[in-house]
Amino acid sequence: QVQLVESGGELVQAGGSLRLSCAASDRTFSSYVMGWFRQAPGHVREFVAGSSRSGGSRYYADSVKGRFTIFRDDAKNTVYLQMDSLKPEDTAVYYCAARGPSYYSVGYLRGDYDYWGQGTQVTVSK
Repeated sequence: QVQLVESGGELVQAGGSLRLSCAASDRTFSSYVMGWFRQAPGHVREFVAGSSRSGGSRYYADSVKGRFTIFRDDAKNTVYLQMDSLKPEDTAVYYCAARGPSYYSVGYLRGDYDYWGQGTQVTVSK
């Protein structure tokens, strides 16, 4: 059972930056595909970014491509989401998720992931 704890969410002005962190309890963290999702009020939870087990392949939703970067530090059992040029429409609760350890590919659906964090609130003001 992998436990995930997100941090780093806060209120920021449009155009600003934030870095979210997600720390995992499992020492086999490197064997998990990791993803970030977000959910705004009244909306379904949507895929934001995903990293392969090695970190060599990274995928992004079109809405964040070029602005967000997912990267992982397996030595620290942590995955990050660097968010730049933030927009008000990025306001949401952000969740990290782990898939595996038997999977190699990044999933884009909520059901593709086995473990979830509790979420961290990101609010972008105009």
